[in-house]
Parts: sequence; structure tokens; C-alpha cells
Amino acid sequence: MDTMLAGRFHLDSRKFAVEEVPVPVPGPGEVLIEVKAAGVCLSDVHLLDGSLVPLFATSDTVTVGHEVSGVIHTLGPGLKRGLPVGTRVTLEAGKTCGTCAGCVRHRPCTQMLTAGIDYDGGWAEYVIARAESLIPIPDSLPFDQAAIIPDAVSTPYAAVVATAGVRAAQSVGVWGVGGVGAHNVRLARLVGAAPIIAVDPLPSARERALAFGADLALDPAAPDFADQVRAATGGRGLDFAFDCAGVPAVRDQAASVLGLGGSLILVGITPRPLTITEGLTFNYLQKQVRGHYGGFPESVSELVRLTAAGRLDLAPSITDHIPLIEAADAVHRLENKIGDPIRLILVP
Repeated sequence: MDTMLAGRFHLDSRKFAVEEVPVPVPGPGEVLIEVKAAGVCLSDVHLLDGSLVPLFATSDTVTVGHEVSGVIHTLGPGLKRGLPVGTRVTLEAGKTCGTCAGCVRHRPCTQMLTAGIDYDGGWAEYVIARAESLIPIPDSLPFDQAAIIPDAVSTPYAAVVATAGVRAAQSVGVWGVGGVGAHNVRLARLVGAAPIIAVDPLPSARERALAFGADLALDPAAPDFADQVRAATGGRGLDFAFDCAGVPAVRDQAASVLGLGGSLILVGITPRPLTITEGLTFNYLQKQVRGHYGGFPESVSELVRLTAAGRLDLAPSITDHIPLIEAADAVHRLENKIGDPIRLILVP
């Protein structure tokens, strides 16, 4: 076992290819994971199309992939405690830069490195991970479902329970019901939000939102859109509007239907400026805008416990399994919404 396949992105030429590379060797405090499943995320698409630029890249070529599950294969030097070889695990999607030891529990951190973007991730047969980033998963949790927890599920989970702090009976709108937005709907339902209004231009996405627990699914282009939101919320407007699309027009529309003290939560990412055209009523109704990025360190372990306890079934989130060698095709399918996927899973 000297070489392996890995999905490599060359930052200088912006070329992506599945290549044969040496199997990495774990150093002190690290483990080698045999990858069993890796999710394909819109952030991966943004990395490859150039709209997401690594802020703290550790080399000029990176193995893509930050949603990973697998089995501990080899322990690094000196690792005698902790999880043993053979343990089924999922990986937290980031780590600290190392300049401020122990700051992984402090939020926010301006130098939190992201797997598959700033350093090598899991679109590979094997991946290196810090021992403290591993979350054991039960035998009852399939690898494909475990793999998507560290971003597709943990990002909206942290947005709902921490950044927004949604409480039971509060109204929620979710714009963009793709890989992240679909789970935002489910998690808002889990904490008791009511009503939950999903917003997406795709009829298939609106149907999925209803299946995932939305009370109402609207087309953002509907001429009576704002009236429908007001009617669904008893004239109060939304307590929280989650932008899971990262689109300026979405943010403007979402802000416009917030009620008194309502908050716009920016979950989707975009390099384009935030623009809100609303004037005095934004101040008068004391509306807010809150930025959000990724999940928090505790999010993954909490979600693993929730799925193990039967509170969250992620099986409907897995759209298809694709061989690692066909990673470029998976990116194409997600980028062009072929089959309207929630999550595509690469299998080495």
C-alpha cells in the first residue's frame, strides 16, 4: 500500500483530476483513516470554479473533500490512548492553524482551516486526521450518512440551535432547499419551529421540503409571495429567515418578510456584497443580520447522538453513490443540479 487515488485540485492552474499519489503517513497526534464515504458539497464546487478561494492554503495542491467517514487504519507515533485501530469514525471538517494551541474550542477563529480547502481532505482512499477531530460512530449509522454530518447537517444545525437559537413555535423561512437547506428544514422541525416556510424556484425542491417537514413551500417568484408569508405567520412575519443559497436577491427578499425583531441568518456563502434595499422599516422593526459559517466542534458529536437515538434519519438525504474515480462527474451533476441531488457520495 504505497499509493492511492485522490481527487486533487491544483490551485495555480485550477485543474482538478483524480490522481495516483503516495499514501500519507500520520505524524505525532495524527491518525490515518481508510475512507469509506465522502460527500460532495456545493463548497467543493465553489472551490473548483474559483468562487471560493482558500485563505490559509498549506500547499499549491489540495485533496478535495471535507465530509468524510471511515475506519481508523494507523495510529501516528506516540498515540497510545484514545480510539483504537478499526474504530468507525466521522471527521470534523476543520482544524486550527496551530499558531494558537487549543483554540479549536474558541469561536470565532479567523484562522480555522477547512479540510479539502486549506489542507488535504477526504476525496481519497486514505486521509490524515488529527486524533481530536475524530468522532466515533455506532455500527447502526451507515458510513454514507455519517459522512455528510460534518457539513451538510452540522452547518444548518449550528445555524438553527446556536446562531439563531430557534425556539419552539417560532416561525422560520428557509431559502434554497438543496444539500444544506433541506437539512435546515428538518432541523427547524426537530426543534419545534412553526410554521416552517421553504422557498425555492425548483418545484422538485419544494416537494422535497414538504417531505422533510416544511409546512409551506413557496416559489420566490410568485407575485403574492409576501402575502403568502404574512398569511402563514398570522400577519407577524418571520422570526428567522435562513439564506441557504448565498444569493444577494435571496437575502433582500428574506429580509423584507421578517417580522418585529426578526433575524436574517446568512448560511449560504458568496463573495458578492450583502445588499438589503429595505429602508426605515428595517430599523423600525429592529431587524437583524447574523453571519454564520460551518458547524461548531460539538455539533458533529451531538448530531451523531441524535441519529443514533433515532431522532434524525439521514437516509433520505443520500441521492446516489459514485466511484471516487468519477469525482469530476459528481461535481458536474451537483453544479448543474442534474437529478436535483441532496448529497452525492463518493466511494473509494
